[in-house]
Amino acid sequence: EISEIDDTIIIEDQFSIYFNDCPVTTIIASNDQLRELGAGFVITEGLTRRVDKVKLDGDRIYVYSDPGCDIPWSKKALGSSGGMSIQNEPGIISSDIHITAEDVFSCTREIETEVWRKTGAVHCSVLFNAGKCLVKSSDVGRHNTVEKVVGHAILNGVDLSQCIIGCTGRQPAGMVKKDANAGIPVVISRAASTDKGIATAQKAGITLVCFSRGDRFTIYTHPERI
Repeated sequence: EISEIDDTIIIEDQFSIYFNDCPVTTIIASNDQLRELGAGFVITEGLTRRVDKVKLDGDRIYVYSDPGCDIPWSKKALGSSGGMSIQNEPGIISSDIHITAEDVFSCTREIETEVWRKTGAVHCSVLFNAGKCLVKSSDVGRHNTVEKVVGHAILNGVDLSQCIIGCTGRQPAGMVKKDANAGIPVVISRAASTDKGIATAQKAGITLVCFSRGDRFTIYTHPERI
């Protein structure tokens, strides 16, 4: 039977990010948590380790930090999904965090939002600290969800070395590198990783958990934390 319906559709917008008034990139993103998006972007791309101020002006996001970035702009290039590929190496994460299998399941259960249930067209990330979900973000881009939850932590003084991040998206090297730049020691995904994603997590000291679905998950790197 053919019928005409009204459907709920996700909106995608375009935003330009500036770091210390210098244009960095233009990304496709969902129009919410924009201050968090800007703050999280500069942190997860390794441009700085601190954010002093974020200012919004229409479709422009201005992020300020002192000191600024010492990486030449010529060494930056646009990557997949609007992300960037910056020629820096994240440090090795030092964290004494330990979690249980139930913590993995609890985190996984939260990786879903009402926006996803209505549209099926967004990724989601959640940030856990001491067994509690601090923030969750939905966005048309999986990179953006990580940036938004990291930005929330940065703007609210949360110690990311004691946090767990949960994601819907797969974990190639670029995604894992974002978590490494932010200093997050445990990454949980309902999806898969890649060989380079696993190698990046191993080198950075990240516990990488993928295929977290139902009552199972696969630990690829640094299992001693679980």
